[in-house]
Amino acid sequence: MDFSPLTDALASKSYGKIADICDELMLKGAAEMEGVPFEEEWPFAIHLLAHIYVNDTNSARFLWKSIPAAVKERQPEVVAAWGIGQRLWTRDYAAVHEAIRAFDWSQQIQPLVAAFSEVYTKRMFQLLLSAYSTISIQDTALFLGMNEDDATSYVLQQGWVVDPDSRMLIVKKQPVKTEQKLDSSKLQRLTEYVFHLEH
Repeated sequence: MDFSPLTDALASKSYGKIADICDELMLKGAAEMEGVPFEEEWPFAIHLLAHIYVNDTNSARFLWKSIPAAVKERQPEVVAAWGIGQRLWTRDYAAVHEAIRAFDWSQQIQPLVAAFSEVYTKRMFQLLLSAYSTISIQDTALFLGMNEDDATSYVLQQGWVVDPDSRMLIVKKQPVKTEQKLDSSKLQRLTEYVFHLEH
């Protein structure tokens, strides 16, 4: 099976495209190799992590269920990748970082895991930003997967403020930019109104 599109995407760090590439290659492989098992050479860990990277936990879950038990037993990296997916599936957001750090990832997968960790930290920051007006330093560190000092430094760079007495972080909401969009029906009604006034 030709994995060159996948290796090219990994080399160019186009992690957002890898899930689609893997899905397409898997379908092509299943059609071309009908009756011939290709599961042994399939990069299930990369495939799972690619779905997780694009926040498609449903697809990762269905892929996990389709992986043969023998592959799960022989490839601990596949199990570790699904460990991240499980934490996301059960919405145990703080444990995602623990699952990432709990395994010694292979050289091929390590950059994808590091990129996911960075994207996930940004997602969690956005979640905290939208959900809280104040939050403890300890909880922030837990959600961002950092120690308390690093988490404090990270959010201070984003404009948050620390209340030293209560050890709470005051969330600085980002200004919401709203663009007024004029749809064609409103424009049509305005035109008819102006026309009616003039005639």
